[in-house]
Amino acid sequence: MQTHKIGFSWELESHSRYQAIVSSVSLTQNVKAPKVAVSPLDLEDAKEPPLNLYKPKDPYTATILSVERLVGPNAPGETCHIVIDHGGNVPYWEGQSYGVIPPGENPKKPGAPHNVRLYSIASTRCGDSFFDGKTASLCVRRAVYYDPETGKEDPSKNGVCSNFLCDSKPRDKVKITGTGVAPYRGYLRRMFMEPVPTYKFNGLAWLFLGVANSDSLLYDEEFSKYDRALSREQKNKNGGKMYVQDKIQEYSDEIFKFLDEGAHIYFCGLKGMMPGIQETLKRVAVERGESWDEKLSQLKKNKQWHVEVY
Repeated sequence: MQTHKIGFSWELESHSRYQAIVSSVSLTQNVKAPKVAVSPLDLEDAKEPPLNLYKPKDPYTATILSVERLVGPNAPGETCHIVIDHGGNVPYWEGQSYGVIPPGENPKKPGAPHNVRLYSIASTRCGDSFFDGKTASLCVRRAVYYDPETGKEDPSKNGVCSNFLCDSKPRDKVKITGTGVAPYRGYLRRMFMEPVPTYKFNGLAWLFLGVANSDSLLYDEEFSKYDRALSREQKNKNGGKMYVQDKIQEYSDEIFKFLDEGAHIYFCGLKGMMPGIQETLKRVAVERGESWDEKLSQLKKNKQWHVEVY
């Protein structure tokens, strides 16, 4: 039986509003030519993912290889793709996170370092640069604070770690800790783009991605074949803005069919989006004559329901 995976992801439009637009994608196993070639790694044979290899009190010092802006000039905010060289010392599996400790002193604990910030890893275990398992890529949105009264940016309240990472230069050092979505990029590259002899995905993956406009689409070159719906540029069937919930409603028959057949469903992004998503799923279930509470309980029992929100 084929494996089906459904993913939902959202990006924050600004510091004060959740604006979801959708990019829906249907991917099959009919990928003729891989874009990159990789060699088998020892990590392919591992039975369990690597965990807590380096802890906050004794982090690993890695090196920044590159920092690339992912979004266009009209995107609300800045998101960067950051490649880190860990020398193979901090391996990971797709779906895990790196902890990053920004330089400087913790303002709440004089003399102590900053707390760890977690970032989902956007690359596969092979890495993006040389596919030798020695690099990891992070997808980081720069956290910027605007004073609600003046509307001006207040640098003193900007995100310490996200700005440190986005401002980094090649050869800069970064302290990282053990591994914990950008995960969807890692999943899709492993399933469809990086041929690993010991792994083959023969199912269907369907992604609903939320951003603000076409300039906000991440990894657009890699995902150029995706069908997209943009909230600032397209309307839903009722004439309103296109949200993730609208796409769930539109494709509800297929989504529920896949779930009934054993599909796994993943959620990654801001936790503030989950209530709206679940309300839509509940409404769809009621329209189908089903109990959403019972269905959700069964999905969790079957380990088909995966949530990584913050």
